[in-house]
Parts: sequence; structure tokens; C-alpha cells
Amino acid sequence: MLFSDIYGQDKQISVLQSTIKRDRVPHAYLFHGIKGIGKRTTAKILAKALNCRGEEDDSCDRCPSCLKIEHGNHPDVVFIEPEGVFIKIDAIRALQDQIKFRPFEGGKKVFIIVDADRMNDPSANALLKTLEEPNPSNLLILTTARVHKLPQTIISRCQKIRFNPVRPEVINSFLTDRMSMDEESARDIASSAGGSIGKALEIRKTSFLDFKNDVIKKLSIARSAPMSLFFLAGSFGKDRDSALQRLDILRGWYRDMLVYRETHDVNKLFHRDVAGSTKKLSERMAGVDILESIKTISNAHDAIERNANRQLTLESMAFRLKTFSPA
Repeated sequence: MLFSDIYGQDKQISVLQSTIKRDRVPHAYLFHGIKGIGKRTTAKILAKALNCRGEEDDSCDRCPSCLKIEHGNHPDVVFIEPEGVFIKIDAIRALQDQIKFRPFEGGKKVFIIVDADRMNDPSANALLKTLEEPNPSNLLILTTARVHKLPQTIISRCQKIRFNPVRPEVINSFLTDRMSMDEESARDIASSAGGSIGKALEIRKTSFLDFKNDVIKKLSIARSAPMSLFFLAGSFGKDRDSALQRLDILRGWYRDMLVYRETHDVNKLFHRDVAGSTKKLSERMAGVDILESIKTISNAHDAIERNANRQLTLESMAFRLKTFSPA
């Protein structure tokens, strides 16, 4: 992939290419923004561009260096990712061992720490020492969707680049141009993706419309049939990633209810395909109850990310949502 393959982040890409051209690449970047908007992919392309033998400010995707990075076997490009819930100190110590050496093949050794907010305290403290003693032949790239979870001492030692949510029309173009989707399906998915191309690709693989319609039905009858939301908890899938994805959809839909209640503007909604139901339910709920519901869903999402008991968390969430359900 090339920088031109990143959708919706033109300003960010321009900044990166400018630093490469001027040979002003910092010792550490912090790429932050919501999940699924290209942070990790951009980090990988940046690593290619810095080590490419064919282009000055991009990757050629053809030279041995680019191909090795693409296939994950370049000795100078290292990905560090969470093992289970956390990035553990052993992973950071391994980084510190490797960072002492000059690049083996390319111009830069690049270390990409994915979901950097998931470093535990010992890991974060160890990384801070590395950031305080930069080596000009190394580049650290931290990516995170939760920048507020990182220690301020780490944030202050990185050059920050914020990746923005991608506009629905750009996601629509990505789905039609790259995924060969029909216009109507692409439009529905793009409006439900919450600004995330990654989420759009996940939605494309799932029966998300059926899930949303089931949620709407159960919320509509929650007061008259209290057990409906408990049955909903069972429809969040059998694995962690599936549950997190559905919680994202649910949270986005409650967000739509709040937005419509305040603006009455359908064009501001993520899930425009169910705008009619959103309008009806938003009129039946108090604004404070919608806010509490969003908070409840977010708490459940965070708990499951931390490996809390999934079924217990979802049932507890359903109980609280029933409290705030439409009259």
C-alpha cells in the first residue's frame, strides 16, 4: 500500500510526507483517533517510505525492503501488540534491547506499538526511559484510540498526529471503489460506520441490519416486556470482538437518538437507515436517560475490553438500559 491508499486523512499524510522530504522525522510519533481509521496502516506505510529504495517520500511497494515490510519479515520494522489485555514489560524490554543497534538493512529502525494505551504501568515507565534517550536512527510510532489512557509524560515526548473520523461519503467511495460494493449497500454501511473504515469493513461481514432491527424492537417493548433486553444480551455474539462491535453499534445508535433529539437533523445521524425508529424512540426518552444509556454502554464496552465476564457484563448493562428505556 501507498500513502495514496489511505482514505480521509489527506492533511495527516501531507504532514508525514513533508517531514520525510525535509529529513525532519521526529524520534517518536503518536497516532491517535478512533478505531479503524488508518493509524496502524499509515504507520506501516511510513515505515516503508523511510526504508524504501525506490521512492523519496512514499513506498514503491515493489523493492525488496517494501515487500519485506508488507510480509512482516523486515529486520528493521517491529510491531509490538498487546498479549491478552496488556502490553507487558517483557515486550518493551525486548524493544529496548533491539533499539541499541543500528538498522540492519534500511535507513531507520521503526518500532510500531499498537494500542499503546494498553501498556501496563511497568511497561509505560520502561518506554518513558526510551523516549527520554532518543536515537536518531530509530523511530517509535505509538497508535491508540484512547489517548487519554496514556500517561501525559509519554504523550508530551511524542509528535502527535490526530486521525479524524472519515466522512460517510469518503467511506462510501472506499466501499464502492475498493470493495466493489453496490451503491445502496455502501451508502447504508457508510452511514452506520461512525467515521471508521475499519468498522465499515466489519459491518460488511455481519448481519448488522438484523442486529439493529432486533435492538430497536426490544427497546420499543422494554417497559411492557422487561425480559426483552435480557434476551438481547444473548445476541451480542459468542466472542469478545463480536460483542465489542455490537456495543459500538448500540452506542452509536443511542448517540443518534440524542443528536436527533437536539437537532432534528437526519443528516447528522450515523444510522440513517433506521432514522424513522430513531426519531420515534428519541421523542419517547428524556435526554438525561439517553446520556445515561450511552454511559452504561461505554462502561460495558470498557469492561469487556479489560476481559471482564462478558455475559455478566452484558446482562448488567441490559438491566440498566431497561431502567432508562422508552416510556
